[in-house]
Amino acid sequence: MESHTVTVLFILTCALVYITLLEETPQDTTYNTKRGIVASILVFLCFGVTQAKDGPFTRPHPAYWRFWLCVTVVYELFLIFILFQTVHDGRQFMKYIDPKLGVPLPERDYGGNCLIYDPGNNTDPFHNIWDKMDGFVPAHFLGWYIKTLMIRDWWMCMIISVMFEFLEYSLEHQLPNFSECWWDHWIMDVLVCNGLGIYCGMKTLAWLSMKPYQWQGLWNIPTYKGKIKRIAFQFTPYSWVKFEWKPASNLRRWLAVLGIIFMFLLAELNTFYLKFVLWMPPEHYLVLLRLVFFVNVGGVAMREIYDFMDDPKFHKKLGQQAWLVAAITVTEFLIVVKYDPNTIMLPIPFFIMECWLLGILLIFIWTLWRFFIRQGISSAAFPLIMCPFSLDPHSDITLRYKETRRRKQEVPADRDRPLGNGSTATTSGRSKLNGNSETLRQRKS
Repeated sequence: MESHTVTVLFILTCALVYITLLEETPQDTTYNTKRGIVASILVFLCFGVTQAKDGPFTRPHPAYWRFWLCVTVVYELFLIFILFQTVHDGRQFMKYIDPKLGVPLPERDYGGNCLIYDPGNNTDPFHNIWDKMDGFVPAHFLGWYIKTLMIRDWWMCMIISVMFEFLEYSLEHQLPNFSECWWDHWIMDVLVCNGLGIYCGMKTLAWLSMKPYQWQGLWNIPTYKGKIKRIAFQFTPYSWVKFEWKPASNLRRWLAVLGIIFMFLLAELNTFYLKFVLWMPPEHYLVLLRLVFFVNVGGVAMREIYDFMDDPKFHKKLGQQAWLVAAITVTEFLIVVKYDPNTIMLPIPFFIMECWLLGILLIFIWTLWRFFIRQGISSAAFPLIMCPFSLDPHSDITLRYKETRRRKQEVPADRDRPLGNGSTATTSGRSKLNGNSETLRQRKS
């Protein structure tokens, strides 16, 4: 595919010449600063779209994924800038993006009445359920549908989904919006929204894995229906790779899967904590843009992580998008720690801490058993399994007797084999069994 490097450079140069020679610069410092920053970002995006290295995805176009790679770099630089500001300056800087930001968030009641059927409300006893049916319900479903397409594994998706609900239980003393009713956690979230999203995502993955990937040029398709179908399929993968994580196969894959789950949960928590410390209301468009950003970069990052984990001899380093996504997740968490350490350091209730310590201890014990103790036992028992006759002192004599008898039966047949000059060949049982030296040299070569 052509990257149109010269065309983009020509258009960019014409735009800069027009701004320099034909446009009068306004005398507004704030406006010029904003426009200069935006122009610098656009120039960097133009460079990246045409010159950056391609990733593992090529549909709908490699330039699309190069664009999101450059957006990832810009976002990480923005986070680094916010991290180096004071808490007051960082929150007030958000006013340059939206004047409505930079003010404390109002208090909200998230838990409230948790009765599924409220007999005290004669008008609508099920009002608690209907109050939860807001825009976040389809957002939960769509989010987990896309996450399933990224992870491509039912077990990992369910583990992350359930683990996040446990995190909400554990951290509701820090953030008020983690305080939800029990049926909102386990029925609305895990079973309905998340579970349905994961189910639809797995069905889509099954369809993509069985779909034939035989591409034909658009102008070579004779019918309009075929052309429309080909255009629609341009937004599907060029080829399909099934993710087989196999976390219990070896220690490296097990630690990698644990790391992926940890980073997923940390990125989920950052969504709520960043809104809290930077004073952004949940319905603000910046929150939605961040989610759209992770939708586009998360799939590439997961593919690069899987390639790096599955075939380290070919993929000798972590992919560029995966590296940046990991750096962004850590930087977001550091911003949360710096901007509101008092909230982060609120002590977790003792019984919740006991549950988490018990879970971590069980994972540690299972890791030791699976990859060290059990593997050592299997290695010690392996020679006995492969050589069961070694315990029998007469087994070696029996095997030699059978081998000698087989050689004697083969010798007469070899002696009677005629050669090209009319004579017969005599081959010993040893040469018949092992082959001559020339054949051995050919095999080694």
